[in-house]
Amino acid sequence: ADYRYGFISSLLRDGVLVRLQDMHARIQFSDRMDKVLTHPFMGPAIMLGVLYLLYTVTFTIGEIPMGWVEQGFALLREGADAVLPDGQLKSLVLSGIIDGVGGVMSFVPLIMLIFLQIAFLEDTGYMARMAYMLDRIFRIFGLHGCSVMPFIVGGGIAGGCAVPGVLAARTLRSPREKIATLLTVPFMACGAKLPVFILFSGVFFPGHEAAVMFGLTLTGWVVALLTARLLRSTIIRGPSTPFVMELPAYHLPTVGSVLRSMWERGWSFIKKAGTIILLSTIFVWFTTYFGWVDGAFRMLDESEIDASILATIGGAIAWIFKPLGWGNWQAAVASITGLVAKENIVGTLGILYGGGDGTVYQNIAAAFTGVTAYSFLVFNLLCAPCFAAIGAIKREMNNHKWTWFAIAYQCGFAYVIGLMINQFGGAFTGNLNVLGLIVAIALLVLIVYMLVKPYKEATKLSAKL
Repeated sequence: ADYRYGFISSLLRDGVLVRLQDMHARIQFSDRMDKVLTHPFMGPAIMLGVLYLLYTVTFTIGEIPMGWVEQGFALLREGADAVLPDGQLKSLVLSGIIDGVGGVMSFVPLIMLIFLQIAFLEDTGYMARMAYMLDRIFRIFGLHGCSVMPFIVGGGIAGGCAVPGVLAARTLRSPREKIATLLTVPFMACGAKLPVFILFSGVFFPGHEAAVMFGLTLTGWVVALLTARLLRSTIIRGPSTPFVMELPAYHLPTVGSVLRSMWERGWSFIKKAGTIILLSTIFVWFTTYFGWVDGAFRMLDESEIDASILATIGGAIAWIFKPLGWGNWQAAVASITGLVAKENIVGTLGILYGGGDGTVYQNIAAAFTGVTAYSFLVFNLLCAPCFAAIGAIKREMNNHKWTWFAIAYQCGFAYVIGLMINQFGGAFTGNLNVLGLIVAIALLVLIVYMLVKPYKEATKLSAKL
C-alpha cells in the first residue's frame, strides 16, 4: 500500500497541478463535519435518523408513481381480459403474468427512490463514515470492521444485494470472522425483500410504512449482530483482528453519477422481474390452476384451487409454519418460492390471492393478522437467501458442510424468531397459546444464556476456506 501511494504521489508531482489551498480547505471541512457525524453519541443517532428519513421520503413521494404503475397494470389487465378468449392462455396472461409480475413491478418506483438516496449517500462519502462508526459496535459482537461493508452492501441500508455482500467478505483475513460474516450477511434487508416488506406494511400498517421498514432493517442488524456473537462464543471462537480504514473527504455528488447508479440497480431489478420472476410466476400459475379432480388431471376454476398441485404440496408443509401463525398453504408456498428469488413471494401471493371477490390486498388482509403478518415478514427477512446468494456462500466457504450449516442455521433461527413474535404477540393481543408461549420463553432463555455465558477462545478451526 505504501508503495502504491508513493507511486501515485510521484505521478501527481510530475504532471498534475493541485490547488493546495482548496484541497486543505476541503479536508478541514471534512474534519469539522466528522466531529459531529462520527461523534461517539451523536454519530449513531444521526445515522439512525438518516435511515428513518430515507424510508419516510420513499413512502411519502413514492406512493404517487406507485399508483400510476398499478393503474397501468390494471388497464393492461382489463385490455387483455377484453381481447383474449376464455381459456388457458387468458388465465395464464391474467392470473399468471399480469397478477404475478405486475405485483412485483408496481413497487419499482419505491425501490428506485431508495436506490437514488443510497447512491447519494455513497457518493457524498457518508457510507464510509457509517462503516467507521459501526466498527466500534462490531468489535463487541466479535466481528471485524471489514465486515461492515458486506453488511451494508448486502442490504444493511435497504436496497443492497446478498450476492455482492457475500463476495465482499473476501477482504476478511481471519477464517473465523469470515465464516461469522457469511452466516449473518443474509439477515440484511436486501433489495429483493423490499417488495414483500412494502406490500405487507401497506396492507397491515397503513400510515406507518416507514416505521415498519425502519424496524425491519434494525431487526436484521440486531439479529445479525446477536447471532454473530452467539457463533463467536460457541462454534467459531477466537480473537478479533484490528481494523484500519481511510475516510474520503466529503464532496457533493454529481447528478449524472447518482442517476446512473440508481438506474443500474433499478434496471437489474427490472431484468430479474422479466426473467426469473416471470418464469417462477408461470410455474406457480400452472401448479395453482391444474390438478386432479375425480381422477382426471385438468385445469381448475377458482372454486377448485384447493385441489391444485400447489395446494397439495403446500398443504403437506403448512403445518410446519402453524406455530408462526400463518399455517395456510398459500403463505407456506410463497415462502418456499422465495428461496428462488425473494421477489417471488409477492408474485406468488398475487397469483394465489388474486382470485375471488376481493382484491389481492383485501384477501391478504383476511388471511393474516397484524401479529402473524409481522411474523411472516421477519421469517422471510431472516431465512436462507435466494439460490444465487446460497451459491455465492458455497463458493466463498468452499466447504459443503459449512454451506448446509448456513442454510439450516438461517432457516432455523428465522423460524425461532418468527415463533417468538407470534407467541408473544398473541399473548399480548388475547390469542394466548400456553404451550406455544412456554416454548417461546424457553427458546428466548436459551438464546440469552448462549449470548452471555463465558467462553474460552479456540486456537484451531477445522474448516478450510
